Amino acid sequence: MMSDDVLLQPHRVIDLPLLHQGKVRDIFTLRSAPDKLLFVVSDRISAYDVVMGDGIPGKGRVLNEMAAFWLAKTRDIVGNHMISINPDDYPSECAPYHDYLIGRSMLVKKGLPLPIECIVRGNLTGSYWSAYQEVAILEQKTESPYCKKQYKLLHGFELPADMQESEKFVEPLFTPSTKAGFGEHDENISFNKMVEIMQQWLLQNHFHEIDATALCIQVKFVSQEIFVVAREYAKVCGITIADTKLEYVLSPDGTLLLADEVLTPDSSRFWSTNQVVLGQAPPSFDKDYLRRWLSQQDWNKTYPPPNLPREVIEITSQKYHEALARLVLDDFL
Repeated sequence: MMSDDVLLQPHRVIDLPLLHQGKVRDIFTLRSAPDKLLFVVSDRISAYDVVMGDGIPGKGRVLNEMAAFWLAKTRDIVGNHMISINPDDYPSECAPYHDYLIGRSMLVKKGLPLPIECIVRGNLTGSYWSAYQEVAILEQKTESPYCKKQYKLLHGFELPADMQESEKFVEPLFTPSTKAGFGEHDENISFNKMVEIMQQWLLQNHFHEIDATALCIQVKFVSQEIFVVAREYAKVCGITIADTKLEYVLSPDGTLLLADEVLTPDSSRFWSTNQVVLGQAPPSFDKDYLRRWLSQQDWNKTYPPPNLPREVIEITSQKYHEALARLVLDDFL
């Protein structure tokens, strides 16, 4: 039985070169396979950009297994970076950590992450709902076939002026944003701004033969296709996917690859369909319960975070495991 601390800090167990430590994932390079990376998913959890001192039991396995499921399910839409989630397939230098890696790791193709957050929204919620409430109602002629005379213009999208919180968009919206640095916040951007950022990034990384506009169009198209496929599948499971954030990398030869993490409770908003009510935000299968508890505490949302009560840890863990149980087929695991 592994200790909670060990599951929170994989790099303390795995003696491989640590390339990057994110809020949840530790990423290692492999001496014998320089074209591959080892992703290890911890039980860490963050809220308000602060990593909690307490972990959520089993969370790493849930995220890893769910991401692997969706990567396999969407590979006909776009290629992805997953090679295997079976430690038996990993390079020999991973063998000493075999038991630790079971269920919470992924061997992937190495790639360069795109500088854009690729967000697809199916319902009006979260920060997009807040932004929608703040923009003015316009009454001039609209190009959108879904708007009446009055409409709102939000990040380039013409939306009906009378939408309610949690209402479904007629078509999923692709709403890119910047990738914020540590302590900063992502910024929603237009498609044209996305092309501009991508052009600079491609030149900086010597992908001179790739057209930025064509790449952005491809990213937009496959992101929306992935969302639609996932949403239709989830609907059968009684789950509404309100929005999701997708990550992509470019392989050394310039091939676009979908990358972890994909359609997990940390990167997406999952609702029980029978709990979706217009005019309010339904509870979601993620850290929603944790956030609500934290919002009631005397905490300024900076480090150090408060210690989490056992009840908060257990209920949050149950939410993650329920999402996995409802969405991922038994014969996949």
